[in-house]
Amino acid sequence: MNKFRYIILAILLFTGIWWLAAPQGHAQSSSPLILVLTGDGPITPAMREYLRRGIRIAEQRSAEALIFQLNTPGGNIEPMNSMVQDIRLSTVPVVVYVQPRGAMAASAGTVITLAGHVAAMAPETTIGAASPVGAQGEDLGQTMEEKVKNMLKATVRTLAERRGENAVTLAEATIESARAVSANEAYQAGLIDFIANDLADLINKLDGFQVELATGKHTIHTHGAKSEQVSISLIEQFLTILTNPNIVFLLLTVGVQAILIELYSPGGWIAGFVGVVFISLAMYGLGILPVNWFGLVFLIIAFVLFILDIKAPTHGALTAAGVGSLIVGSLVLFNSPGVPSFQRVSVPLVISVSIIIGVFFTSILIFALRAQKAPVRTGLESLIGRIGVARTDINPSGNVQVGGELWTAELEAGAKPIPAGTRVLVIGKQGIHITVRELEKE
Repeated sequence: MNKFRYIILAILLFTGIWWLAAPQGHAQSSSPLILVLTGDGPITPAMREYLRRGIRIAEQRSAEALIFQLNTPGGNIEPMNSMVQDIRLSTVPVVVYVQPRGAMAASAGTVITLAGHVAAMAPETTIGAASPVGAQGEDLGQTMEEKVKNMLKATVRTLAERRGENAVTLAEATIESARAVSANEAYQAGLIDFIANDLADLINKLDGFQVELATGKHTIHTHGAKSEQVSISLIEQFLTILTNPNIVFLLLTVGVQAILIELYSPGGWIAGFVGVVFISLAMYGLGILPVNWFGLVFLIIAFVLFILDIKAPTHGALTAAGVGSLIVGSLVLFNSPGVPSFQRVSVPLVISVSIIIGVFFTSILIFALRAQKAPVRTGLESLIGRIGVARTDINPSGNVQVGGELWTAELEAGAKPIPAGTRVLVIGKQGIHITVRELEKE
């Protein structure tokens, strides 16, 4: 009976595992399915993974089209290239739609828009300004600039040549001279396929439009189609947050401070663990953002000054210098000349956090100074200067009550005997005994 029960449990277990692991089917419908993704912000590895996951879902569900709503100031070339490859290899038509009104497809966003099997823009949007810059936002050297520009121009020529000569010329101008144009200008040049007021308008205009996929020509049918939003996952949201320069700055400063607390007061593990985790997360963001690594030198100097002011108090001079170094280092790290404004750290945030950290270390300094000046509160040394009462005659020794305790006391050299009940003053110690004299003589 027990063996039969185990067999049933094993069957149920394997059935549950198979059900969880197997791709989940979706109810068949005669209506075409259109999946919608929303990419809002810099081009980062997190956005790349989001688009890649959306394309995979669209292919699994045999969607009629995938609409990638884009609003970006640009980003790194590496994730841009990966996104272009994913779009061009998709077996489902990918429609890149620059929206809402006031949105842009700048820099790397221009190339991604051109990579779409269909390119569309909402009214009052812009595209262009795709000239390359260095990893720290600086201008490239002449040789390197020529190499990167020629590579990007070749890429946009390949993507725009199906749209005509005027589109190719405009696409190259966005790279060569950082030209940016409006939606109407882009449409008149043939750089995009549609200007759509909203998502519903775009879906209507897509009906019957023919595109060239990697598998051949395909006609999009959107009549009666239903759209479904693919939300960004929790991990993708988390990775996006880690590329925010303000978040990276907070992670870095708090992480370093936690490490210093652990080194200054070893024995616990929480501060050290938090510091290692925060610094690890900050390093991910620093690897994505265009930062000037020279700023780390000032940050290290800042925290060294904070520690030195605790170890060798200078009445706050080193702490003030550390606050200044922390502010300078943070601005050099994130806000070097040439870095786009959307990838810069907030100056008020840097100043506020630096002052808070300075106040924190100043508080530690004050407590350290007080501890150095405070009288000893344990052992016989703590009794010196206190007043007690003689419980026996002291001649030359006897018992004295001090602080609720009975101590053996020795009479001060040359002093007269002290009768019981007399108030005495503790003036020193001899071995394990205290030395006293009569209080009235003080």
